[in-house]
Amino acid sequence: MCETCLKKGDVQVVVPKSSVFTSDSAQWMIQKIMFCSQDLDIIKEKTKEIEQRLKNMIHVLGKI
Repeated sequence: MCETCLKKGDVQVVVPKSSVFTSDSAQWMIQKIMFCSQDLDIIKEKTKEIEQRLKNMIHVLGKI
């Protein structure tokens, strides 16, 4: 699949050179979306853990 990548701000826009969209390319895109979604879930969980640690530290400092 030939494509051209354009940058618009922080978003990468992929413009296909050909209008051929196969089930293989659709499956590839679905897999990429699923992997990105899993990565985002991990990042969200880690962020929650870090926020909780920060809240705990601020709470302890407030008692000093």
